[in-house]
Amino acid sequence: MRRKKLPIGIQTFRHIREDDAYYYVDKTALAYKLADEGKYYFLSRPRRFGKSLFLDTLAELFAGNEPLFRGLYVHDRWDWGKRHPVIRLSFAEGRLESRDDLDRRIRALLSHNAAVLGVEPLDTTDIPEAFIQLIQRAVQRHGQRAVVLVDEYDKPILDNLTEPDIARAMREGLRNLYSVIKGQDAHLRFAFLTGVSKFSKVSIFSGLNNLNDITVDAEYATICGYTDEDIDTVFAPELPGLDREQIRQWYNGYNWLGESVYNPFDVLLLFAKREFRPYWFETGTPTLFGAGVGAPADVLARAGGAVRRRSALVALRRGRHGAGSLAMADRLPDHPRRGTRPASAPVPAGVSQSGSAHGAQRSPVHRLDGRCSRHGTPAARSAPPADAR
Repeated sequence: MRRKKLPIGIQTFRHIREDDAYYYVDKTALAYKLADEGKYYFLSRPRRFGKSLFLDTLAELFAGNEPLFRGLYVHDRWDWGKRHPVIRLSFAEGRLESRDDLDRRIRALLSHNAAVLGVEPLDTTDIPEAFIQLIQRAVQRHGQRAVVLVDEYDKPILDNLTEPDIARAMREGLRNLYSVIKGQDAHLRFAFLTGVSKFSKVSIFSGLNNLNDITVDAEYATICGYTDEDIDTVFAPELPGLDREQIRQWYNGYNWLGESVYNPFDVLLLFAKREFRPYWFETGTPTLFGAGVGAPADVLARAGGAVRRRSALVALRRGRHGAGSLAMADRLPDHPRRGTRPASAPVPAGVSQSGSAHGAQRSPVHRLDGRCSRHGTPAARSAPPADAR
């Protein structure tokens, strides 16, 4: 098996698949399963886990770009005669600091999609109406129901969590946009939204309460990341010279209640640099964590509401070797709950801390080192061996 290029940082499916120059872990079986069995989905994963690449894979699949899928699981199962118009909305780029900024970005995204899909320019500044026009005109123009893909759906909120009034305004603006999706059911073939956090259906998704949340669905546990089998087969040419067990001890164990996976960013940089280091953690620590532990207590209390283990904006607990765990509250309250003053302990308001990796935490938690745990129990141990630290 010949060595190929390592797709470090590449989020474009076409770039990876053209000319077969890069390694590619085939995720099209899961893409096919999603498309075949349902219609509306939500997925939360940490950054740099491959969400954007998977979203791009879905876009190329529904657009009917058959040559890119030759040799992959889905190729002989997909109906390539249907080409769906794909509407793509991403909030990954830049930082939006006001509701006006958000509305301008949304209008620009809708106009860009109209141009790409070859439909008439949108003739309204009202965001829900413009989104409706885009969907319906795309369907009329292409003769097939539309597909809506949203990347980093929550970033405008997360970027402003230390400014509660702005964060709430962002939430309302995004809810204004996403609520259109449910009402356009007759014109939609598929919708998929991704982000790094989950807000409850009674807040940002109040108008879109028909999403199937597959974040901790065992069937989709490997939708992002590499499995042990992927490492041993797809990346077999990169393994000589590296201790396979050390690779497993350093990087395996990210788990969403199914099969464990490796973080792609970690593994690809290991293969490139041939040195064991916590690459993902060094570059992927959430901005929210830094803002959370450094923000004044009153700011966090206003933004997150009750400082309680189950409803805190940020839940921080000590991991096996000092790394914390980060969890977003399901909702950003419109006002603080009563009787929720910060504790006198030297932990920021909105942050709860325990000394054990097995502390009592009821809801699923995305750990800062990337692992997902449930009921306070880490999904897998991942400390590097003593001789490799």
